[in-house]
Amino acid sequence: MDPTRRLPADLAEHARTFGERGATPVEPRHASTVVLLRRGDTRPGGLQVYLLRRHVDMAFAAGMCVFPGGGVDPRDFDADIGWVGPEPAQWADVLGADEAFARALVCAAVRETFEESGVLLAGPTADTVVADTTGDDWERDRHALEARELSFTAFLERRGLALRTDLMRLWGSWVTPVFEPRRFNARFFVAELPEGQVTRDVSTESDEVVWLPVRDALRAVDEHRMLMLPPTYCTCLEIYDLSRPEEVLAAAETRDLAPVEPEAVLDEAGAYLSIPEHLVRLGEDVAARIAADDAR
Repeated sequence: MDPTRRLPADLAEHARTFGERGATPVEPRHASTVVLLRRGDTRPGGLQVYLLRRHVDMAFAAGMCVFPGGGVDPRDFDADIGWVGPEPAQWADVLGADEAFARALVCAAVRETFEESGVLLAGPTADTVVADTTGDDWERDRHALEARELSFTAFLERRGLALRTDLMRLWGSWVTPVFEPRRFNARFFVAELPEGQVTRDVSTESDEVVWLPVRDALRAVDEHRMLMLPPTYCTCLEIYDLSRPEEVLAAAETRDLAPVEPEAVLDEAGAYLSIPEHLVRLGEDVAARIAADDAR
């Protein structure tokens, strides 16, 4: 991992002028992201993650590979939505938010994942999950949700489903640096791909989707064959040594959930993003291990 995370010239100049002007940061929009996981070869870096490459003409993170997710919608606050698993009060404690806001963040995570991948973390009972969401009727509903013609609450109610909030864990959160014109406070959740379900290339915000072993995703970024924002890259680093989805969910229970907000550090060469030192060290260690494996 490049410990400096050197910024492109245009962003470096924007960061410099932002500081010189003493500009007021844009208020970050709240968002939820889900790291979808499935089993790989069980070796370090073998766990597979689902990635979408955002269209190059997108206003934010153009051309970057990201996990499914998006902004919180006003209708995500609907208290009547079907719900099983940890209660909103328990999520509120984990997320450091009030119950209504915690419910909205969890709801946004499930809704956005369905809209962008076709995967639905919901089921008819507290211990079952819907097994197939690939039919034409599902796709019509997904389109209606994406177009905000159908509320997520009404969608679940009509199908006799409830959110399976027990299938997710909070992994952490990242806040976009203050100099960025578009900012997000993104909560990262982790979840295993439910048995029987399949991902689909359905997102209108991406031009390519792929399941990749974590080691291959990191290698592609390090070799400049793939673009990735620091939060996505660092999340891949953090799960590198976890070989099964259930290990990731277990590890989430004991994580430091303090938000990470990189800052721009300016020097004569331009600007770079500050990344927590433990992630820099982890990146260097993982890169060395991948290189050693490749050399064998």
